[in-house]
Amino acid sequence: MRINSAIIYSYIYKYKLTIIFLMKSLKYSLLTILLFVNLCSCSNEKTDAEIIDTLDPSLYYEQLDIAYGQDPDQTFDLYLPANRSQNTKIIVLVHGGGWSAGDKSEMNAIKDLLRLDLPNLAIVNINYRLADDDNAPYPMQINDITNIVEHLKINKDKYTISNKLGFIGISAGAHLALLWSYAFDTKKQVSMVCSIVGPTNFTDPAYLNNTNPNLQELLDSYGSDAPITYLEEVSPYHQATNTAPPTILFYGGQDPLIPTTQGTALRDKLQSLGVAHGFTLYPEAGHGWTGLELLDTWTKLKAFINTYI
Repeated sequence: MRINSAIIYSYIYKYKLTIIFLMKSLKYSLLTILLFVNLCSCSNEKTDAEIIDTLDPSLYYEQLDIAYGQDPDQTFDLYLPANRSQNTKIIVLVHGGGWSAGDKSEMNAIKDLLRLDLPNLAIVNINYRLADDDNAPYPMQINDITNIVEHLKINKDKYTISNKLGFIGISAGAHLALLWSYAFDTKKQVSMVCSIVGPTNFTDPAYLNNTNPNLQELLDSYGSDAPITYLEEVSPYHQATNTAPPTILFYGGQDPLIPTTQGTALRDKLQSLGVAHGFTLYPEAGHGWTGLELLDTWTKLKAFINTYI
């Protein structure tokens, strides 16, 4: 029997079309399945921003090295207590280092004390851009604090915190905390500020007439021949008014960098302005202290925070 080649070719052509159709159908089916799976997956996954948006205020939360600018030093650590509310106050920690050195890790001991003894507070431990030959500390570091406070305000609903805050600063960080609280807190968010061995007055004769080269090197961060008007602008003593927040001060009588008058002059001015304040001088202490004096500092500072924040 002869087989008609035309019929064979016809069957082959139809069979080929059928295979192509099936392959295309399978391809589209697979694409549909993949698309469906992808959509389902996307609906269940959350970005970091979305996770922050849905923070559970009943749970403790911490996040380290939150960026608030482009510079590597523009970061802060955030510690949020469990069972917080829109009334949860914030303590901002500002490290020292002569405006040109230091790191937020140096404030971890105070952070741990706050978490232990005042567990209902939110804590923000900050880094700021450090001064060098090309970057003066002012207004750069004040601007960094402003940006952090603005970040907290913008994200207050995400973090479940209030706008009210307090500052604890050490050395140069205490100067920045005082200056920002007195001169740059335009919305009156600061409930209290603490200075531990912080400079307060660059026009103090003990500074202007000093013969200590190490001290002068630090002061030169704010200009070796700066005019008095500028020195007053960057001095918390000259920026304090009767609307300044409650202030607590701690100083060492043997401090080689911070003369006693840096503390006593601000104490006297706050007294004359009617601003609530505390002042402690440890006569034999230097630029920091330990033991019973440190315990005394924490006891007084904790009571001050409980009273005013």
